[in-house]
Amino acid sequence: MTRTPAIEIAVQDPAGVRIAGAVGAARVELAQALALGGLTPSPATLDLSIDAAHAVGVEVHVLVRPRAGGFRYSADEIAIAENDVRRAIEAGADGVVIGALDDEGLLDIPAMRRLRDAAGGASVTLHRAIDVTPDPVATLVAARSLGLRRVLTSGGASVAIDGIDTLRALVAEAAGEIEIMAGSGVDAASAAALAAVGVDALHFSAKRTVSEDGGVRMGSAADGVGGYEVTDLEIAQGVIAALSS
Repeated sequence: MTRTPAIEIAVQDPAGVRIAGAVGAARVELAQALALGGLTPSPATLDLSIDAAHAVGVEVHVLVRPRAGGFRYSADEIAIAENDVRRAIEAGADGVVIGALDDEGLLDIPAMRRLRDAAGGASVTLHRAIDVTPDPVATLVAARSLGLRRVLTSGGASVAIDGIDTLRALVAEAAGEIEIMAGSGVDAASAAALAAVGVDALHFSAKRTVSEDGGVRMGSAADGVGGYEVTDLEIAQGVIAALSS
């Protein structure tokens, strides 16, 4: 019998946190700019989302990513991320989600140690930087050696269902010593198959785009006239229902 994985929903605001609570998610990954792959949320977003999480009983794990466009960071960017990790934990977050690669595209061990230590013993997740490394299984071994709590991975594919064979290998390598959380493109159609691999958690955003122009798309979000993304209750419920069935 397939064990039901924990649910983590990627959200951008307190409203998303409340939806996560309503569908029984264990935790949220809090970020902003999910359309860019996610960036570190603002201090106000962090504070109000943690307040919302306390009210609905979900954990808040904060994505700490100083910019879009890859995971090879300068010394200044690592220093920014280190401070953001500390501030997230001091604000009451349950954990952080981090990732940094070196010039060879491997896990940047010194940077990861620095960010891990800044979390002060709180839960640390390695995000999908693992999926752009040459060998995700070897990267998992490195993450485990760092004492990280879990990895968020699509199995090296654009969407998790296409990386299912690698996800299976990661679950086997983890051997229960580090959690494997499948994410990227997880939806009602793929959730059950991914759960059957034995992953510890599923991660999805359940987002839809809202347009303020009545559905007529003109310009872009940068122009102030494009759409924006919100967490959708019905989409989230659909994924949960697929797992239950």
